[in-house]
Amino acid sequence: MLKRIFAFLLIPVSYFLLPASALAVCPICTVAVGAGLGLSRWLGIDDTISGIWVGGFILSISLWTTDWIGKKNFKWSRKISDKSRTVLSLFFWSILTYPPLAVAGIIGHPYNTVLGIDKLIFGSVLGTIFFVIGILADKKVRKIKGRQLFNYQKVVFPVVSLTIVSLVVYFYGGYLYKI
Repeated sequence: MLKRIFAFLLIPVSYFLLPASALAVCPICTVAVGAGLGLSRWLGIDDTISGIWVGGFILSISLWTTDWIGKKNFKWSRKISDKSRTVLSLFFWSILTYPPLAVAGIIGHPYNTVLGIDKLIFGSVLGTIFFVIGILADKKVRKIKGRQLFNYQKVVFPVVSLTIVSLVVYFYGGYLYKI
């Protein structure tokens, strides 16, 4: 079981090992994703949906931390590439997130799984993937149009991508639980 979780978590991490441009995310987007997470837990929504927002939040705050460290020009940070800082930041925020959830009993319940993977972990991976898709969609639109289409586009694209995948999993993902 633990091997599956680590293998599943390596998918978003491998994205950062491939060459690409910097993916800085603004603080407003991080707050919006955090608010979505809090709202879904408060409403009692399934852990898969909450996990989608957890994954988006962890990636958002990791990118935000990487950007902040880069702007501070710490001596040690000049020796580390942006991608390495992002991977370290993602690892750091994951360590601060998942073990406390496991200790609290939110992660690890044998009947709270999708395809044999914990619902929160499964949703986190989906959230991370779709958050990246939202960031890349924003960058693609800016590249094609040469500008942003509307104010806060950089915030709206990732949040809308998380909302869309949340709705799809909520309404059409029920078959995953029966497998």
